[in-house]
Amino acid sequence: MQFEGIYTPAITPLDADGQINRSAFAEVLESLIAAKVHGIVIAGSTGEYYAHTPQERFELAAYARQVIGTRLPLVVGTGAIRTEDSVAYAKAAREIGADAILVASPPYAIPTEEENAAHTLTIDQAAGLPIMLYNYPARMGVSMGETYFGLVSASRNIVAIKESSGDMNQLHMLARRFPNIGLSCGWDDLALEFFAWGARSWVCAGSNFLPAEHIALYQACVVEKNFEKGRRIMAAMMPLMNLLDEGKFVQKIKHGSTLVGLKSGPPRRPLLPLTVDEEDQVARTVAALKQEIAQIVGEAQR
Repeated sequence: MQFEGIYTPAITPLDADGQINRSAFAEVLESLIAAKVHGIVIAGSTGEYYAHTPQERFELAAYARQVIGTRLPLVVGTGAIRTEDSVAYAKAAREIGADAILVASPPYAIPTEEENAAHTLTIDQAAGLPIMLYNYPARMGVSMGETYFGLVSASRNIVAIKESSGDMNQLHMLARRFPNIGLSCGWDDLALEFFAWGARSWVCAGSNFLPAEHIALYQACVVEKNFEKGRRIMAAMMPLMNLLDEGKFVQKIKHGSTLVGLKSGPPRRPLLPLTVDEEDQVARTVAALKQEIAQIVGEAQR
């Protein structure tokens, strides 16, 4: 499997009681399919997997496969502290016919690179599915480094990495030393730089509610190789990127989704909803971004 294009880490809508709203989740998936994103990721950070019970994760993955069918690739997250739990999620992903799995470092445990590699390869052996690695040291406590990549890159199933460290040196190292692992942007501020260094996919939470705009940047940089146009689109996106970087990331992604008519619901505890002022700030930022990118794309088409 080759990761190409925009992969959306889908939100998980909740009802007023904090329970997963399956019909609203189906609407989210259908909206992404209609928007022509290139793949869907569930049980990622944006989907609030850390706040779900194991049973909820198993059932949500199966339901996502049922709704999506074969219309788009489905990637299922396997994040957990215990290797045994990640293996269980990976096996369940295989059983429902997932196209790939997302494998992160186990949070809180702070494994060495060798231990982290053993964790990944154990999951790989159990699932036998294409793997997108997920390097997010700010959440996991450790960063995947050269020793780690040297140990796991021999597996044919390790096909890509969502690189979310925000460290340009890490991006350069991966592009130069491990070209067999496809780069996928996981740090939104650096999408332009990722594409310049050969990334061909972007796992971007904002595409839950701005799919066309994210696809426009991918199209400009990867398909058209028009980085002048890409810079203009990225510049228009930066106010949103900066707003997301300020905190309350999941809440802002969910509110952005509400703005386009999706029933997102609140975040799950311990997170709390945005204030009215914060909601207004998201709405203003999104409206300005959409207007500016529409103008850029329209000019390019004339």
